[in-house]
Amino acid sequence: MSTPARQARKALGARLKGIRKDADLTGRALAAQAGWHPSLVSKIEHGAINISEDHVRKWCRVCDAEWERDDLIATVRSIDTMFMEWRRQLRSGTRQRQKLSSTFEAETNFFRVFEPLFIPGLLQTAEYAETMLAMTVDFHGLPNDTEAGVEARMFRQQVLYRGERKFHMVITQAALTIGVVPSHVTRGQLDRLLTLSSLPRLHLGIIPTRAPHKYFPLHGFWIMDDREVLFETISAEVKLTQSHEVAVYRRAFDRLAASAVYGSEARSLITQATEELASEI
Repeated sequence: MSTPARQARKALGARLKGIRKDADLTGRALAAQAGWHPSLVSKIEHGAINISEDHVRKWCRVCDAEWERDDLIATVRSIDTMFMEWRRQLRSGTRQRQKLSSTFEAETNFFRVFEPLFIPGLLQTAEYAETMLAMTVDFHGLPNDTEAGVEARMFRQQVLYRGERKFHMVITQAALTIGVVPSHVTRGQLDRLLTLSSLPRLHLGIIPTRAPHKYFPLHGFWIMDDREVLFETISAEVKLTQSHEVAVYRRAFDRLAASAVYGSEARSLITQATEELASEI
């Protein structure tokens, strides 16, 4: 299966192939001048292997494309850090991962967050967080430190009240009632959302189920300033740092946010969801 990192390697390989062709060099000629085995050039151009910064430097020098070097090296670095398997991240439990989140959130001043199916971690109640983390522990077979993980997630939420940070968060109407947590936990979470919706630094948007969509909610993602994008897959967390990639996600966020309602309209949807859950009792 093609992963984001694999796709990024293939895109980098295609770019390097174009540079080689512009220099009117065969793969064998480039390899010979760089002192490599001939098969290495083919593997690089097909995205079959991770390459080093030294590979990029030699490629640009041989192809007389030094002006491309710095941007290509930045791409290599982003590929090295973009894909982290959950089992590797969480092998010591959920608490350490929450502490890591606190670190990079403390470095962020403007958060753009889109979550289509659940409440963002910074807005969760302890009971909601406990259910979500317990599910993660069970699915991945992790050390069960759910209680410590919840404590760390609650500590993370202090970022909501510190400094001059701003938060623009968008969720879907479905996220208000989807059964990822029990109904009684959801009701408490909705009460929490109503309280937080009046926080001046939080711009909370909810996309009504039947609202005209300007872009489809493919998956959740977090944009940290204009520095990086984080999103989760079933098996891993992906981090994107290339400026053009961040720009794509910023455009997607703007279109999703344009379909959302805010203020009293958003609070009405939360109240409506609360009433729907109450009717189930």
